[in-house]
Formats: sequence, C-alpha cells, structure tokens
Amino acid sequence: MIGATMVVATLPVTDLDRAKAFYADVLGLTFLWETPVGVRLRCGDVSEVSLFKRPPVTTEHTLAHFEVSDIEAVVRDLEAKGVEFIDYTEGPLTTTGHIAQLGPARGAWFRDPDGNTLGLRQA
Repeated sequence: MIGATMVVATLPVTDLDRAKAFYADVLGLTFLWETPVGVRLRCGDVSEVSLFKRPPVTTEHTLAHFEVSDIEAVVRDLEAKGVEFIDYTEGPLTTTGHIAQLGPARGAWFRDPDGNTLGLRQA
C-alpha cells in the first residue's frame, strides 16, 4: 500500500493565468505557488490541485471531484459566478437542478475553461 499523506489531482490547462483565476477566484481554492509550467492550489486542509501547461487535450471523463457538505449551496454559488453545469437526461445519470442521485451520494458536473470535467459530490 502507498503510504502517501495526500493525493494531488493534476489537470492539463492551456493558459495558466486563466486557469489560476478560475480555480482561485471562481472555485475558491487557495493559491500556493507557481512555476513557468504549473500552478499549485490548496483545497480544504490537505488536498491540492496541480495545473500544468500543455497543448489542448480532450477528455470525456471527470478528472477530479470536490467532496462538499451542501451540494445545492455550492451549485448555486458556482452558478452565480457563471459556472455552467452539465445536465444529463439519458443513461445511468439523470440530473435535476444539475444534481444526480448516485446511490447514497449526489453529484454535479461542470467544466473548467479548458474543458476539463470536474465534479461535486455529497455523500
């Protein structure tokens, strides 16, 4: 077993300044440091997100999700800041008010400025 003290989600972005503004100003993560090719931000007490500059890539899955205690409040707050949520009407996920029931948990999804899919999850 890996004895790590934390796991850091690493996400590709094309524009570090734009990404830093989105993750810090819109999502509310705390800026830690940056280099010419990357930015590191803290989320909560120990989680971190690392953004690295690279050419555009296409992903079709959630790259990271944020565990929240009140998903409705977070969805409302992010919507007020201009975040557009992904709604699902077919398949295994159906969203109501941007939120899907996932067994005992609930989730919602949105994209960052580079099209990376991010999620919210409330257990």
